[in-house]
Amino acid sequence: MKKIDIHLHLTLQQYPKTDTMFLSSAAQMLPHLEELGIEQGIVLSSGEQENEQILVAANEECKRICEQFPKKFHWMCNVDAKNQTDVYKRILACKESGAVGIGELMVNQRLDAPFLQSVFEVAEELKLPVLFHMSPKEGFQYGVVDGPGLPLLEENLKRYKGLKFIGHSQPFWHEISKDAPATPKERMKWGEGAVCPGGRLPYLFETYENLYGDLSANSGGCAIMRDEEFGLAFLEKYQDRLLFGTDMANCEMTFPLGNWLDEQEHAGRLSRSAYEKICRTNAEKLFHL
Repeated sequence: MKKIDIHLHLTLQQYPKTDTMFLSSAAQMLPHLEELGIEQGIVLSSGEQENEQILVAANEECKRICEQFPKKFHWMCNVDAKNQTDVYKRILACKESGAVGIGELMVNQRLDAPFLQSVFEVAEELKLPVLFHMSPKEGFQYGVVDGPGLPLLEENLKRYKGLKFIGHSQPFWHEISKDAPATPKERMKWGEGAVCPGGRLPYLFETYENLYGDLSANSGGCAIMRDEEFGLAFLEKYQDRLLFGTDMANCEMTFPLGNWLDEQEHAGRLSRSAYEKICRTNAEKLFHL
């Protein structure tokens, strides 16, 4: 069974390699995806406006990638916090242009900030899932902000019961373990070692059916693979709300989770049902692919 990758960063044209950033064009990425057993991917947007310092495609370029490769790619839109007016109109225009969700939401504001609240209100009304990158504090890199234990995320899960929140990045996935670190620096490291039962993330998944998990990158991958027994049980229990992704930006990147999932299913350690949902059918259902 071919996978759907819900977390890709691509461009329409190939940019020259640099020491800090290398992004592949959608066309150049296709053979790499085929090699990895990925049939379709969702391209995430950097925002509404092109930024010369951020090569990741913005809304219009994401849309054009999907128009050029309609059987291979879908896209999520993004909104810029510099403009806090007409949020409904702006997001609606993206949905009408084919956006299947909002992401990767990276606005470096607390999850209870007025602008983010307006985004969530519109997303709930328009039935667009929101995939967010989480940061440990304001002014620290990028991403929506929540503290240890994810209290603000829980408030939003309660408030927007009709909105599907898709969690991503280290501060989110660290909370799979009860001994999750509390300092910003430690919260940004990859998870490792045995998972301590009683983490906030399993509680939130158990309590709120509108919480989903993006398994991409080393953040999601390490959360599952760091303690295989716990990770496999987590995949089985929440198989309806976990989504395979890579967070790849170029054709030289790979992440180990895809092969690991294949191996676990082949060995009978992960059920076929969970494997198919996580690798493909959850994405088809959630994003109406």
